[in-house]
Order: sequence, then structure tokens, then C-alpha cells
Amino acid sequence: MSDDPSLIAVPKLLQRQIDSFARSLLQPVRTFDFSSPPFEPALVPAQSVSWRVFKNPVSVFIGGVTAVLLEFGEPRVRDGVWQHSRFRTDPLTRLRRTGLAAMITVYGPRSKAEAMIAGVVRRHDRVVGRTREGEPYHANDPTLLSWVQATAGFGFTQAYQAYATRLTTSERRSLFVESAPIARLYGAVGAPSSPEELDGLFEAMRTRIVPSPIVFEFLEIMRRAPILPAPARPLQRVLLKAAVEILPPWVRERLGLEERWSLNAFERAFIHTMARTADRLVLPSSPAVQSCRRLGLPDDYLYRR
Repeated sequence: MSDDPSLIAVPKLLQRQIDSFARSLLQPVRTFDFSSPPFEPALVPAQSVSWRVFKNPVSVFIGGVTAVLLEFGEPRVRDGVWQHSRFRTDPLTRLRRTGLAAMITVYGPRSKAEAMIAGVVRRHDRVVGRTREGEPYHANDPTLLSWVQATAGFGFTQAYQAYATRLTTSERRSLFVESAPIARLYGAVGAPSSPEELDGLFEAMRTRIVPSPIVFEFLEIMRRAPILPAPARPLQRVLLKAAVEILPPWVRERLGLEERWSLNAFERAFIHTMARTADRLVLPSSPAVQSCRRLGLPDDYLYRR
């Protein structure tokens, strides 16, 4: 471990407890070894902005919720998920599987990440149907895949910027470059490749985003699901409010996410503290640290300033 003053040093027992708490935010549904095979690179290089952003479990959780809210604003994506998943009956398994997929995409060894993505594409090919309004959808529709890719990038980036650490203009542009090969593997061939293209896509989606009771059902499920340990479970609503708060204002208004979903001053300060602390505290069991070990890098490689 380096003597970098930007890192937070805590007693090992407390570090293990925080490590366990962080894992509970995005606990894998099954064991995945990010530390092997030795020296196999990921789809995204270790020196990337993505590796720094995705190491933060607090902002990743918040950003993931933001992305889902945006996705659920689009009826075809909304009903594709709601009609073809066990989210309502088994939300925790679904959440953990999704979280694991995101970690494998960024940190996993290339061969395993490509195999995982190929499996997702195959499963998506069977997801077809009609929305409640009667509009047909197919999960592998490039238009829908591009929207999902865009919402994920927006959510994770905005959450990290809003609550953990500001990114420079160059760093924000790098995130688009780094995600482009991954988007193509998923079939999202129209995913935005720059902040300007993202802005253009959001503008084009103004006529597509509609309110739905499913948005509120999703938030209620997320509030009640045993994601955090029981004593910390009231924090889940605060994390959800943090996710709502970084939505574009017009999307929030369109979805009906009113004032009660806003953070108060104390909650906002608390979220900032959590996210900034998570950005400076090395968590040995995290996919980020395990992947650094796979590449022969020190545990604190992504935490140095």
C-alpha cells in the first residue's frame, strides 16, 4: 500500500466490515474470480477512466438505479424487462446478476467478458412481445440497445460526478471512447459516441418518455428489497432519492418523480460523504482490486491521485 494521502486508512476489522457492506450493494449472484487468469487484460484497459469510475460501489449503485429509471421511461424497454424477468418476484437475484454483469464487462478477463456478453445477446434474442399500449418490441433491436447503453453511461457518469469526484471534459469524452467496443458487442451500434450525441439522443427521446406505475413499483421494490444489512436498510431510500435527483429535470417531471424524491440537505451531505469515502478506501474483495491483482498491479492502483 502506498503512502498517498488521498487514500483513507482504517483498522483492518473496520475495513472488512466496510468491504462487506460495499459487496451488499452489488453482491454477485454467484462466485466470479476476477483475479484470474493471470495477466489477461479486460475489454477496457486498467488505466482507463472506466476502471476508476466503476470501482466506487456507492456511485455505481446510484447510477444503476438512474439508468433503470430512464430505461423504464421508454415503453418497449420497460415492458421488455417487466414481462420477461423475475424482478417483481425475485428482485435481489436480478439486481445482483445485473451488477455482476456490469463488473465483468469492465473488469473481467476479456475471454470471460466476451462469453458473458454473447450469452446475454442470445437470451435477448428470445425477448419479444408487445407493450401494454400494443407496440411490438424485441430486446435485440439496435435502437433499444443503444438507449440502454446510453442510459447506463449517463447514470454511472452522472452519479460519480455528482457525488464522488468531478470528471474533466477530457475524462468524460474518454468514457464514450472506452465504452464503444463494448456497445458493439452488445449490438448497440447506435450508442452515443460523445457528450453531444448523448444530448441529441435525449432530445430525440422527449416524445418517447412516458410515465408508468411500473416506475413507482420499481422504486418500492428497491426500497424494500434486502439489499443492505437490516440496520442500514433505511439508507436504501436515500440512495434511491440520490438516483432520482440526477435525472434530467424534464425526465423527472415526465415520470412524476416529485419533491418527495428529492434529497434534503442532510441526506445530500451524507451521500457525498459515502461516495467520496468509497472513492478513497481500498476494498480488497472488490472486482476492481481483484482485477488489478490479476494484472500484477498494486491494490491501490486505482485509488492514487
